[in-house]
Amino acid sequence: MALVSYYTVFVLLDHWLGLGTTAGAAHAAAFSLLLAACFFSFLCAAAADPGSVPSAFSPDAEDPQGQGLKSRYCDKCCIHKPARTHHCKVCKRCILKMDHHCVWINNCVGYTNYKAFIICVLNATIGSLYSSVIFVCDLLRTEHDFSIHYVKIIHLLRERSGGMRTGALHTLTAGSPPPAGRHPSRSGGWEGLRRTGILAGVVLFSLSLTIGSLLCWHIYLICHNMTTIEIMGPNVFCWLCPTATGHLKDGTEFQNTNN
Repeated sequence: MALVSYYTVFVLLDHWLGLGTTAGAAHAAAFSLLLAACFFSFLCAAAADPGSVPSAFSPDAEDPQGQGLKSRYCDKCCIHKPARTHHCKVCKRCILKMDHHCVWINNCVGYTNYKAFIICVLNATIGSLYSSVIFVCDLLRTEHDFSIHYVKIIHLLRERSGGMRTGALHTLTAGSPPPAGRHPSRSGGWEGLRRTGILAGVVLFSLSLTIGSLLCWHIYLICHNMTTIEIMGPNVFCWLCPTATGHLKDGTEFQNTNN
């Protein structure tokens, strides 16, 4: 994340618009705020307790058998566990409404930190897409500048040579540097920057596709109440705040619906 952020701001943005310009500074500030929101959500998801079974919980003996809400007994923890509670082999305890154990946050994604996890993935998806757009804009700008410079070099050589052959012109201009003041002249040559840019583009688009797919999958699950539709809360304006969890109950009872 740090490498992508550095490359986006100090290489792509600085080369495309310049950090000293109003537009460049605005884009850098927006990207930095998005990165800060993503990091804050990451910390919330990683540091929070995903949810433990309350010590006072006891199964309802009058629960009907066919509702999918029947409490189960965990042989490892020796406790009754509510619906949607699973035992995590990594954390070695039962997690309320466990979704999965995430290696990236080194924590289970469960009842109390699922919202922070979703917002972290959302911010990461937006950030990677934002970085990809900046990459494309910088690439188009670079190709445009190089084309103009290339044409000027050829025109100048033709004027001075009085009709030099195309092969000779190509030999003289093949290693032409980009316009003065641009980053290629300070980073080891034009071809080296092009190879670095291609590699960065592949990484950015792959990252966007991977995180975006994860986000779409969890949005689908949330919309079908297959995991945590109640985790986001009733107030739409608080959905993007990872600490707005006042609507959560004890995590032992849930609505059994697919609406």
